[in-house]
Amino acid sequence: MTRILQLSLAAAAAMALAAPAAASVTVLGGGLAHECAEAALNGESEFRFETICTKALETELLTPRDRAGTFVNRGVLKLRRREFAAAIFDFDRAVDTKPDLGEAYVNRGAAAVGARHYADGLADLNKALELGVEEPEKAYYNRALAYEGLDNLKAAYFDYQKASELAPDWESPKKELARFTVERR
Repeated sequence: MTRILQLSLAAAAAMALAAPAAASVTVLGGGLAHECAEAALNGESEFRFETICTKALETELLTPRDRAGTFVNRGVLKLRRREFAAAIFDFDRAVDTKPDLGEAYVNRGAAAVGARHYADGLADLNKALELGVEEPEKAYYNRALAYEGLDNLKAAYFDYQKASELAPDWESPKKELARFTVERR
């Protein structure tokens, strides 16, 4: 038996409006970098928080991990404002600083998906899952968006399902799954 996943045209249009999920990085200690991390973790997107992140990068002595994390967190603020190219710039800096930081890849993948560069996003999201991330459900959700953008509905369905399993209280994957119809042929 083969399963065929179908979406209506209205459901496909809804997918185009789905926002990528961002993953923040906790920065240890105090100071501006920590304040930047708190803003990213708390869902902020205002420019004043981006300024705090920039000041942290320019003035604070940070470990490579905290420096990369601050780039990620500043990129997350930009991602929330749908400034995809600017966000990717920060995620690139994070990858250059700490190539094994999975959150840099999951966010760069999310920004690429948001910019409708699905293949680029897919590569980064696969790398993020390979490296490991603190919130893998966000990587699976974003990868589902990428798969859907590439018309691989079966893979998208299974990744939405995995995201929902990992975070049962998160509504976004459930909302996306509700758009699918599974048929047996």
